[in-house]
Amino acid sequence: MNAPAAPKDPEKRRDSFYIIKNKDIFGSEMEDGRGIQYLYQSDERLVNSAQITGGITDETELGLLRTVKGFKELVHSIGVSAETGNPVDNVEFIFQMYGKNDIYGGGTNLKICVNGDGAEKKIYLSDASWTDDDFIPDQIKVIMEKAGKTAKLNVRLYLNDGFTAPEINEKNEINFNSEDYKNIIKNSLVSKGDLTKLKTVTDKAKSGEDVTLAYIGGSITQGAGATPINTECYAYKSYQLFKEKFGKGNNVHLIKAGVGGTPSELGMIRFERDVLRNYTVKPDIIVIEFAVNDEGDETKGDCYESLVRKALNLPYKPAIILLFSVFANDENLQERMIPVGYNYNLPMVSIKNAVTPQFYKKPGEGKVLTKNQFFYDIYHPSDAGHTIMADCLMYLMEQAVNIKNTSTGTEDADMAVLPAPVIGNTFENVKLLDKKDTYSGARIIPGGFADTDTVLQCVEIDESLRLIPQFPYNWHYNGKETDKPYFEMKINCKALVLVFKDSGETDAAKADIYVDGQYVRTADPYINGWVHCNPIIIINESSSNVHLVHIEIAKADYDKKFTILGFGYVQ
Repeated sequence: MNAPAAPKDPEKRRDSFYIIKNKDIFGSEMEDGRGIQYLYQSDERLVNSAQITGGITDETELGLLRTVKGFKELVHSIGVSAETGNPVDNVEFIFQMYGKNDIYGGGTNLKICVNGDGAEKKIYLSDASWTDDDFIPDQIKVIMEKAGKTAKLNVRLYLNDGFTAPEINEKNEINFNSEDYKNIIKNSLVSKGDLTKLKTVTDKAKSGEDVTLAYIGGSITQGAGATPINTECYAYKSYQLFKEKFGKGNNVHLIKAGVGGTPSELGMIRFERDVLRNYTVKPDIIVIEFAVNDEGDETKGDCYESLVRKALNLPYKPAIILLFSVFANDENLQERMIPVGYNYNLPMVSIKNAVTPQFYKKPGEGKVLTKNQFFYDIYHPSDAGHTIMADCLMYLMEQAVNIKNTSTGTEDADMAVLPAPVIGNTFENVKLLDKKDTYSGARIIPGGFADTDTVLQCVEIDESLRLIPQFPYNWHYNGKETDKPYFEMKINCKALVLVFKDSGETDAAKADIYVDGQYVRTADPYINGWVHCNPIIIINESSSNVHLVHIEIAKADYDKKFTILGFGYVQ
């Protein structure tokens, strides 16, 4: 999959307004065979577009659009998207500033290339090399690979802090009650699997018994792209739909355990802590969502299947649902994960199957939404996207209500012994080890890692907006204990995962890892470049043995900082 191992959380949501929205573009022939259309913005055209298309009434903001100096003061970035009917088409967008002395050659050209799939990309004004001759925003050029091609163009201006624009609610432009929309939702169902457990849970909720829905995944499960993140996210919305459909009073409860930028390699370690709440909660339904995060899974599926089996092995046998999100480039890892679902006869829901065919339909062919409407950015869904995800999950749950028999005869997941894994189950019994959750088979000598880091990745859990730090019971090297720049642990295990803090800070150290005196790898907090939790495997053997793990700060970094967030171990 063409995706980052740890996609960052979405950037701050900014007020924005369209200056061009769903505008038909036609590429007139150029000398080299490409197509071009000019869209002039001078002579009050840009101001009029801001008023008519963007709904801007503030005279100060309108005035700033008349000069490059004002434009730079008002605009943070420019979002551009194009739909051509072919997702691999390249469309070049150029916003040309005219010069005061050299009109056509003295100004800055703001450029970006987008694909014809409707996904928005941004030009950040802070990245531009501005000229001293910049005078007025003027000419937009749209260049297509071949003459005669058409496209629909969207351009919107994201505003700097201190400026406001009318809210853009593209969700209101989608007909959620149409038959075409209902077909989108139906297309999300990969497999019903064995619905008997879901049927049991819906019946339990309707009878007034307490029912808990739990969700574990990456930033999409955390709610990234939704505003507000706690009540517009798919997890909360699907929980609310379930509650309204099946609940009585307040007998339906929510556990939301999404952590941005992290794969199932970390999810399996924090499962007991974040989903089961250290075995104080017994979720009735567990939704697992890692289809766009697991590019960072070193095992290419073993960790994912280990997490699924960990959930299936719970003695009270909750209903497990596999959910496959999608990136704006139409990619996810569901082809790797679907065989896992079939192996255990699990219900599976694919957002990729639901929405991706939609993005390339033409008006009149059942088109309901654009890629720009579904996505907040290239990784995360918008409010509308989260609504669609919730509706897809609810559609699955409604299938359970309609089944007549409570037994299918194929209840593999209820067997005392699960079927053999299709990828692997190396980490099925992985447990968390940190300063709080200890392990009798581990003896720790913290060395210079005696401090505790408080600058951690924080996430919103459940229904709350309160940020909860991840792995607060950690071992931190603060750059001062330079006479002891190491951490040691003697541990009895057959597999061991180190979880350390990634960082974008300038004072972060690299750490070399040794097992039984042999160099294994270096933990580099700059690989991903932002504060989040990074798991890496340092031991993976067929049987348990006592190992000496030595983690030492790289010699050049003795005066810098490094944090061991915890370990996942398999006995």
